[in-house]
Parts: sequence; structure tokens; C-alpha cells
Amino acid sequence: MRSRTLSRYSTVAATVLSATLLPLSAAHAADATADDSAPAATQTTIASFGRIADAVLTDRTTALLDRPQLARTAQKSQGNVRLSPGASRAESTSLASVQDTRARLAALGEAYSDADTKTTVDSTRVEGRKATVRVTEATTLTYEKIRGDEPPTTGFTAHHELTFTAQTDGTWQLVSVRRTDKGPRPVNEPVPATKTAPVRPSAIIDAPRAATTYPAPAKPKNLGTGTAYNYAAMATYAEKYWKDYNTAYRRFNSAGGDCTNYISQSLYAGGWKHDTTSTEDYDTWWYGTSSQSDTWVGVNEWSWFTQTAKRTTALTNAYQMDLGDVLQVDFDKDGAKDHTMITSYRSTSGVPYLTYHDTDTYRRSLSSLLSSYPNSAYYAYRT
Repeated sequence: MRSRTLSRYSTVAATVLSATLLPLSAAHAADATADDSAPAATQTTIASFGRIADAVLTDRTTALLDRPQLARTAQKSQGNVRLSPGASRAESTSLASVQDTRARLAALGEAYSDADTKTTVDSTRVEGRKATVRVTEATTLTYEKIRGDEPPTTGFTAHHELTFTAQTDGTWQLVSVRRTDKGPRPVNEPVPATKTAPVRPSAIIDAPRAATTYPAPAKPKNLGTGTAYNYAAMATYAEKYWKDYNTAYRRFNSAGGDCTNYISQSLYAGGWKHDTTSTEDYDTWWYGTSSQSDTWVGVNEWSWFTQTAKRTTALTNAYQMDLGDVLQVDFDKDGAKDHTMITSYRSTSGVPYLTYHDTDTYRRSLSSLLSSYPNSAYYAYRT
């Protein structure tokens, strides 16, 4: 059976703008006064929307730090803008969830000593008594030196949509926060309540699941000059273009995302060759001036091709990954893989660090992914 998974590509995150939150354009203010029955969303109010967004997202990051921190609850009330009672309860639950993630990270030997979150307002739309604010979050986390061989930092950009509603007393309240990216949750995002995974459908079996226990059985990879591929070049390419996309390639955000396209580029940069020998799309792997194979951009198709063509071998444990190795995740265990990442760094203590598109992320540890997705299925590929 042949299956297409174009809807499962990871989306392209926008380039991070400056951290300035105000002022916004006069057009926004004009939109804000379109409904005379609603309180006017002045430039001051719109700026407060941005500061509330920054406070909420910074609090989530702060909850990850391995040292006592005070939540910035006082800053969640800005002028005539504040969190609604429901949003306040939701954020309290969110912070508890992020603290649970921190505890899972600690059990896996990872912590962060410092963090920096900057929030940029991208757009504000006011219609009557509702304001929709889109923001970009740029977060950098500093790894605490627990094992001593961690890289300096990890970072990501994420995009969120916040909804505010006008109250009868002339104030505005934040009622919801929603991330708009389609890829893995950033490490500071709350983990939703788990649900029973659906039964895996009968489909093409392309690779066995990888264990995620640490430490992993030894599986050294030859990274020397005598190998067929240049794994260092794969990692270098991935880290060069993790947020500044290579303009020589098309982006696939309009088709659902860019994660596998980006990994294919990285592998190609390290010496993988195009394969156009078959009439079946998932038996080929190539990129051209106006089109490409499904296996270049599709999560599951990439797996089918690389296993069938023996471009990859399945690793029994995800912690065995080294430079240039690939990790895929089936987030809800429905039998279809959802996301593709590449190992761009490995610590001497045996922890792989993944770099990927959507949410554009640099050197996120495998431990961090497992802490955010403890109930997902993982597939590790030696390239």
C-alpha cells in the first residue's frame, strides 16, 4: 500500500524580529475602534497585550530553571489588560506541567542554569470585543553542566496566538494562548493530559521502535575520513540553516511543513546521492528545480525509502544516535510518523542533541524530547 503524508511536514517558523513590543501601526488602532460598543483598544492597550504575552511565555521558561524563581504574576496585569480567571487557572496548571517536565529532565540528567525569552508582536487584529494577537517567541536556554560535556545552549522560535476579550468595565482579558506551529512542543510548553493511543493500523512497517533508556548499549559510529558520507558536514549544514533557511531550496510550509525537506538537505550536504531508478515514488529520493520525490519531503516516505534502499539501519536505542543520524517521532502512536530530526551534536556521555525545523530548534537534547513526549513512539536511524 502506498501512502502520502504531505500534511505531516513540519511548518516553517518565521524569522525572529526585534523584541520591541510597541508601538504598532495606526491601522491596528483603526481596526480597534470599528465597533463603537466595545472599549477602544488604544496603542497603550495594544502594547499591554504584548507585555502580557511576554510575561506568560517568560514564566513558562522560568519554570524550567534549576533554581528558585519568582513567577512574574504581577506583570500579568498591565494597565487595563489582565488574565481572565480561567486563563489564570490554566496558566497555573501550565506552570505545574512545565515543572513536571523539569523533574523528568532532572531524572534524565539534564537541567538549565539560565534562560532568555523575547516575545515579539507580529500582528494585532481587533474585531468588536475580540482581539487576536500573534507573537513570535525566541527562547535560549543555557545547559547546566551536570555531566560536563553538554553544549553551551539550546534555542527555538515558536509562534503563538493569544485571544483577548473586552469586558463591560472597559478592561481587556486574556482568555487563551495557542501555539500555531505544527512540530514538536518546545520544552517550555505544557504537556497536555495523555489519552489512550489509537490502535496502530495495518500499514507498511519500515522500522522498529527504538528504546529510550539511558545509557544505551554501545553502538559506535565511524565518523572518520574513510567513510562514504561526511557526517560532520551534515551536522554543520543543519546548524547553519536551523532558523535561517537555505534559499536554494523551496519551503514546504504551505504543504504542511519543512522538517523532512530540511533533513534531506542535510543528508545531501553530507554526500547522499539522488536515486531516480524506480517508478515508485517511495523507492526514489531526489530534488529538482520544480519538483521532488515524496521521499524527500514526506516523513513516512523518507523512512520507507531509506530502509528499503538500505540507506539507513534501525538503531535499537535512540541514545545510540551520533552525528548525522536521524530521529523520527510518532507523537500519538497511531502508526504514522509525524516528525523528522537530525543529530547535530553528541556529548561524550552519550546524549544526542537534535536540530530541526518546526518549531525551528537548535541542539535540543533527546532527554528534553522524552520529557515533553514521554508516551510517544521513537524511531532512530543510523545513516
